[in-house]
Amino acid sequence: MKQVLRERHRRRVQALLREHPVVAILGARQVGKTTLAHQVAASRRGPTHLIDLGDPRESARLAEPMLVLEPLRGLVILDEIQFRPDLFSTIRVLADRRPHPTRFLVLGSASPELLRQGSETLAGRIAFHDLGGFDLEEVGVKAMPALWLRGGFPRSFLARSHRVSFEWREAFIRTFLERDLPRLGVTIPAETLDRFWTMLAHYHGQTWNGSELGNSLGVSHTTVQRYLGLLRSTYVAHVLRPWAENVGKRVVKSPKVYVADSGLLHALLSIETMRDLERHPKLGASWEGFLIEQVIRRLGVARSQCYFWATHGGAELDLLVMHRGRRLGFEMKRTATPRLTSSMRSALETLGLHSLTVIHAGKDSFPLAKRVRALAANDLLDALKPGR
Repeated sequence: MKQVLRERHRRRVQALLREHPVVAILGARQVGKTTLAHQVAASRRGPTHLIDLGDPRESARLAEPMLVLEPLRGLVILDEIQFRPDLFSTIRVLADRRPHPTRFLVLGSASPELLRQGSETLAGRIAFHDLGGFDLEEVGVKAMPALWLRGGFPRSFLARSHRVSFEWREAFIRTFLERDLPRLGVTIPAETLDRFWTMLAHYHGQTWNGSELGNSLGVSHTTVQRYLGLLRSTYVAHVLRPWAENVGKRVVKSPKVYVADSGLLHALLSIETMRDLERHPKLGASWEGFLIEQVIRRLGVARSQCYFWATHGGAELDLLVMHRGRRLGFEMKRTATPRLTSSMRSALETLGLHSLTVIHAGKDSFPLAKRVRALAANDLLDALKPGR
C-alpha cells in the first residue's frame, strides 16, 4: 500500500511543536495519526521515542512514568493516550521544565471532552490538531469519485478494489463497537450502538430528532443524545449547528447530523459500488455531507464557525461559514444543471451573504446571479483557496 504524504498536516503539527511543549493529534481510529507522527519525526532533528500505550507491555513500562519519561530527550510520541489519561499529570511536570529538553506529541482517538482530565491538567501547555481522513487536496480531484465512495480512511481509500475497501470498513465498524469503545470504558452493548449508528446513517443530513430515534430504539431521547455524543467524541459523527439569528423568520433550531466519513456512511447503508450509490435514496444527502466536509477542510475553518440555516417556511442553506468577517453560503446539488431558486434568494438576502456558491455535479462553473456562482465540484480546489 502506497503512502500519502500529508504535508499540510505535517507542517501544522511542526509549527505547533515549536510553540507548545505538548501537541495532541486527535482523530478517529485508523485515520493515520501514527503515520503522521512518523512523518513529523522524520522531518525533525534529534532523537525520537515512540511509546504505544495500546500495547499492554508498553503501558506496563510506565507503571512509574516519571522514571521512564524524565530522562528522555527530543520528541516523545505517546500513541493511544486515551488509554492512559493518568499520564497527563506527569507530562505537565515535564513540560514545565526550562529550557524544554523534550517535546511531547500525544495521539488519541477521543476528543478533549473524553480526555477532559488531560485538557484541564495541561491547560496553557497543550495544543490540539484534529486529523481527519484524506481530502481532495491530498488525493486530487480526479480521485473524487473514489474518495466519495470509499471515504478518507487511508486503508479504505487505498484498497486494491471496492470490495476490499468495503470489507475493511465493515470490519472497522465491528472492531470499533466491539473492542475500541469498551476499552474506553463504554458499557453500552455493541448491538445497541450498531443499531443506533445504522439509524443515524439513515438520518444523515437531516435535523436531529432524538425522540423519534429514541422511540425506534425503545429508549429515551436523553439516552440517544448520549449515544450521539459518544460517536461525536470518537470522531465518527458530526453535527452542524443551526444558525438562529433573529431575522424575523421562524427558523429550525435542531442541529443536522452526519456520519463523519462518507465511506463509513456507505458501509452502514450497505452501499458497495458507485452503481449502488447512484440508486440509493440517500444519494443526495451523501453528496451534501461529502462536499460540506471538503469545503470546511479546504477553507481551513473551525467547525464552530460553520452552520446550516433553515426556516419552517422552507427556505434553507446547506452550509453557512463565518470566515474573516464575511458570511459565505454554500449549497450542494447533485445535478448537472443548477439554477437559482427562491430559497437561495431568501438565504442570500436574509443572511446578508457575501457570496453564495452552488456546488454541483456538472462540468462547468458559471455565474448564476450577482454574488451567486455555480461551481463544478471538479473546480472546488481551484475556486476555494485556504484563507479565502
